[in-house]
Amino acid sequence: MKLSRVVQYVFFFALLALAGYVVWLIMLPFASALALAAIIVTISHPFYLRILKVMPKQNRSLAAFFSTLLIFLAVVLPLIFLSSLVIKEIVSVYQDLDSGQLSIQTSLDALEATIHTVAPGFDVDLAEQIKVSAQWVTGNIGHIFAGTISTIFIFFIALIGSFYFFRDGHEFLQVIIKASPLPDHEDRIIFERMARAARAVATGTILVAIIQGTLVALGFSFVGIERAILWGSIASLGALVPGVGTTIVTAPAIIYLFATGELVSGIALLVWSVLLVGLVDNLLGPYLISRGNNLHPFIILISVLGGLALFGPVGFVIGPVVVTLFLVLLEIYNQYIVQDQPIKETL
Repeated sequence: MKLSRVVQYVFFFALLALAGYVVWLIMLPFASALALAAIIVTISHPFYLRILKVMPKQNRSLAAFFSTLLIFLAVVLPLIFLSSLVIKEIVSVYQDLDSGQLSIQTSLDALEATIHTVAPGFDVDLAEQIKVSAQWVTGNIGHIFAGTISTIFIFFIALIGSFYFFRDGHEFLQVIIKASPLPDHEDRIIFERMARAARAVATGTILVAIIQGTLVALGFSFVGIERAILWGSIASLGALVPGVGTTIVTAPAIIYLFATGELVSGIALLVWSVLLVGLVDNLLGPYLISRGNNLHPFIILISVLGGLALFGPVGFVIGPVVVTLFLVLLEIYNQYIVQDQPIKETL
């Protein structure tokens, strides 16, 4: 190769790298929003195709608009509403602590007395533990509100991105397929495989955890336990813990009700937790996960916590989906590169 040609290549790739780096810096503030938009569109794409069929002349802009609108009404608004309620309850706990009037103090004293009767040597100050935990949370209350405003902005950008991804996503995908060195049909298999895995994790694990947390919150409200929404949020996270599930919240609550003499409420919450909350986990979860590859519960838990730390509240969804895509790519690498086999539909 002539020296002039080498210089041309070096100059071109150096310029390409510089331009790519600047583009990355421009896109970085919106990385979470764009990732969330891509995940929303990937999960909802079959739904978008159904809407597209009933649109006049199969107008993609109208189909994208209505799909984005329905996602906003059915997903984004409820999440923002629930987030505001959780923050409101945290603020309420802070106000109770600050005024020295913790509303559950009497009940906690009764529960401690019951514990001492059963286990005299076991000493625990439940009220103090709750105060320490709540004070830690409220000490970061400014960050919580800042994160909420940031999350609303991310959702706003993600909705705009979702509209364009719905409408023009096929063209975007074709650009990537053409740039890939793999055969086009194998690129399409890879994208379809990753889409199936993302839908399976999002619906079979995360959606089920949210449903279980919602049912726990409703059950707590029925039996009169305070901070039901806050406990339901904790139950959603607990639902991702292997071998623990929502019992991390429901079991102490049931014990608490029985210990304080609320037998009817305790039995009602026990039946609610076993029949409804457990039924969702045992029936709906496996059905949804069976539609794609299962991801180990421990990996899901770590990816959720890591996603929350890296992306904020939207990381609850982004984390597991990104980890799933990474594992799918590893699986493809093992088959296509290591074993030197063509990528198949069944992968």
